[in-house]
Amino acid sequence: MSDNKGTVIRRIGRSGRGSDAAQVAERKKACIHALFNRPWILKEEDKELYFTVKDHYDELRNWFMEQTGYPLIVTRTLAKLDKVPVVAYPWMGFTEFREQRDYIFFTFGLWYLEGKTELDQFLLSDIVEEIREHMNGQGLEADWSNYYHRLSMARALKKLRSLGVLFSVDGDEGEWAQNESRNALFECSPNVRYILRRFPQDLTFYNGMEELSDPVIYADTPEGQALRRRHRVYRRLLLEPAVPDRLWNEEDLSYVLTQRRSIMDQLGRMMGWEGRRYREGLLFFHPELTGEATLFPTLSGGSDLALLVAGELRRQLNQEGSDRYVEDNGCIRVERSEMETLLLRLQRKHKEYWSKEFRVASSQELAELCFTHMVEWNLGVWEDHSYFLISPVLGRWNAEYLFTGDLD
Repeated sequence: MSDNKGTVIRRIGRSGRGSDAAQVAERKKACIHALFNRPWILKEEDKELYFTVKDHYDELRNWFMEQTGYPLIVTRTLAKLDKVPVVAYPWMGFTEFREQRDYIFFTFGLWYLEGKTELDQFLLSDIVEEIREHMNGQGLEADWSNYYHRLSMARALKKLRSLGVLFSVDGDEGEWAQNESRNALFECSPNVRYILRRFPQDLTFYNGMEELSDPVIYADTPEGQALRRRHRVYRRLLLEPAVPDRLWNEEDLSYVLTQRRSIMDQLGRMMGWEGRRYREGLLFFHPELTGEATLFPTLSGGSDLALLVAGELRRQLNQEGSDRYVEDNGCIRVERSEMETLLLRLQRKHKEYWSKEFRVASSQELAELCFTHMVEWNLGVWEDHSYFLISPVLGRWNAEYLFTGDLD
């Protein structure tokens, strides 16, 4: 299972293009995964992949538009898939950001940079002062004498640098965040104008936020709405880790049920994913154990805890006389205190296999980590402050520690 942040990319030279159908298929899969899971493919950083996208541009563009509505953009320096989710989850944001203010400063940073030409150099003091004046003129607060505002701006600038649209020539934003009198010299990349998504029409024509999620303009006809439904289904399957039946609306679920064979064929052929229909829904799995993506189970301790919890709940369900049961929608309802007790028991049972951090953690800390991890992977959701619904998708896993003995 993938959270759509990337996958394995086989590095194949261009000299053998067209000589082997299997290699061509692999190259196309690599392109699609990279386009879905990276902000873009830069020619200067991955020339092979960039030229492969160009080689198969017509086929890839048509497939993306037909199945998802996403436009494929190819310039002399990059290839980019203009993606937008159907459902926006917190994990889709920038993990480096801590405050809403970070996103505001990031957006105004793009506004400043889009007014620059290629290789323009400017001082950090120039960009922050112009952003401050522009924001204050619109009634928004930007006060660089405020340490926390400087920290937010520094995180925004750092993200722009990590995306490769802002280059540090001398100094960096970290020193300025600690001391407002410090300065730095930056340089602009022409790719900055491709960061923001391109809308199919002027923003003044939209009547609500929900309309902004449509990647193209759909005709108000049965055919147009059918196309919109297909795009919506594919976009969710491609961008979300797991979409069980209970998370679809009635219209989209009908499409998933009637077109599941076609969906599995399409995603199997183009993505290399293995699709299976279970009682809880249509699920897709990545066939390899590793990849460019973050795949579930991850290497983090949160996945270990979730898998151990899944195994423990499975055992409780099979125990005669157990009061554990499955809800009508396939979920298991667990109270916060129950999860803490369960993890405390697992901690005592498996502590010799756990890291020091987990061995000394409180049951409350372990439960919070496990809850957060399951929410991020669509494997559970809070029903209210006290009760958590664990998705039946997690029941597809079971985990045990195996002792293989001393290799010495």
